[in-house]
Amino acid sequence: VSVLMELEQFSYPEALRWLADRYNIQLPEEKPLTPEEQQELSERESLQIINSYARDFFADSIKTSSEGKAIGFSYFKERGFTENTIDKFQLGYCPRNEKSFTETALEKGYKQKYLEQLGLTKTSNDRRFDFFSGRVMFPIHSVSGKVLGFGGRTLQTDKKVAKYFNSPESVLYDKSKVLYG
Repeated sequence: VSVLMELEQFSYPEALRWLADRYNIQLPEEKPLTPEEQQELSERESLQIINSYARDFFADSIKTSSEGKAIGFSYFKERGFTENTIDKFQLGYCPRNEKSFTETALEKGYKQKYLEQLGLTKTSNDRRFDFFSGRVMFPIHSVSGKVLGFGGRTLQTDKKVAKYFNSPESVLYDKSKVLYG
């Protein structure tokens, strides 16, 4: 339980439930959560849902959008990645259209504050934009398979553009405790 709490950033009840599910153990009914505990659990679940949505959006973009296929997919193929590897690691592409991911997520009902908290969306001078725009995407998973954050690599050769961006630290993602792959 302690290891799961440390590595996965699970609360004690979450760690117990995960272990029980993993080993098919029936848990007794639990006492109701306090409003604070319920709020924290609800926010954590919202962040996990958004990260899963982002992973699916980026993975779909690399296979279905013309830009994703031409830039992202071809980049991975040139680097020797097989389609099976791309699928296994759920690699993707964030289109250059600055608002494509953000606008789509907001239309689906996801909250902007959570998109910003996860580092997927940035706001500057009342302008929203995709933080990972024009980058190939590497989802960062926990040991249990949940998406904690992302790494994005630019394919531009401009020396002024940072080659890699990573998600900021959040309640889900602690950079010092997570190793990619």
